Amino acid sequence: MSHRTQVVVLGGGQTGLAAGYHLRRLGIDFVILDAQTTPGGAWQHAWDSLRLFSPAAYSSLPGRLMPAQTGQTYPDARHVVEYLTEYETRYELPVERSVRVTGVHRDGAFLRVETDSGMWQARAVISATGTWWRPFLPAVPGRAAFMSRQMHSVEYARPQDFAGRRVIVVGGGNSGAQIAADLAHDTQLTWVTQRPPRFLADDIDGRALFDAATARRRALDQGRTDSGGVASLGDIVAVPPVRAARDRGLLARRPMFTRLHSGGVEWADGTRAEADAIIWCTGFRPALSHLVPLQLRGPRGHIATTGTRAVGEPRLHLLGYGDWTGPASATLIGVGRPARETAREIAGLLG
Repeated sequence: MSHRTQVVVLGGGQTGLAAGYHLRRLGIDFVILDAQTTPGGAWQHAWDSLRLFSPAAYSSLPGRLMPAQTGQTYPDARHVVEYLTEYETRYELPVERSVRVTGVHRDGAFLRVETDSGMWQARAVISATGTWWRPFLPAVPGRAAFMSRQMHSVEYARPQDFAGRRVIVVGGGNSGAQIAADLAHDTQLTWVTQRPPRFLADDIDGRALFDAATARRRALDQGRTDSGGVASLGDIVAVPPVRAARDRGLLARRPMFTRLHSGGVEWADGTRAEADAIIWCTGFRPALSHLVPLQLRGPRGHIATTGTRAVGEPRLHLLGYGDWTGPASATLIGVGRPARETAREIAGLLG
């Protein structure tokens, strides 16, 4: 089956919905293709205790404030899914599910989007597939030799699954700290990080992080000194569960081990720790395999952009993958501005 529209948005999570909101306001004909069976993007796959870093009002997409969650200062993932579902309905965004995109190709005056349910031709494409679907696992010696359970943070659900067991959590970012705090009470926890964890001040949350990221981008655009942005403040937001575990001394950190063996891990000095499970909280890479046919990747696999527009293909925009596609654009509050700029650029392209 073949379809034609002005813009195809790839991904129906928070980024795709923000793009759809601004395209709708500009009167542009578009469709959003989402591989998921239900609304909510990656949030519907998050672990049970995950919380936002900011209050609801500061975690909103353009046009619609997120309502507060009863009894919670920082909403949980379930609340975010409900908000995204309502947002999609409120603005009558044309989301097609479940559609898996297999490739984007040049096709004369159009870009051709191949999917498992047909083909779309469009004057422009917005890639908003995020990073959740491409978890990163580091190449640590002996990883294949470990005989017990290994998982990435995308597979983690709840601490009850590990009660009474020896668990090693690897990663010094927010996911590592939150999952370590989750497990600190009922497991034999070992928290491993590359460098000593850097907790942000307790009164700093996502609002301050967004402001720092925006100020950094503005400074760089104006040729001023790099302020360091969020990285200058720290790595870990001290949300209440993390703060409580830290203050009780339950988040003692050990440096990164040098290898794995069949029963656990080993450090450079020969010290070993046995483990029943290892949880890798080691981040993600952009999910961009659908763009391979366009041959846009540079020597290190990076797609060069000006703002969100691909340098090598001006009909393609990459949105929501991190600061390189807009300050804090991988966050709920941060994606609104680059989504608006993307929609305006596409409107100019369409004339």
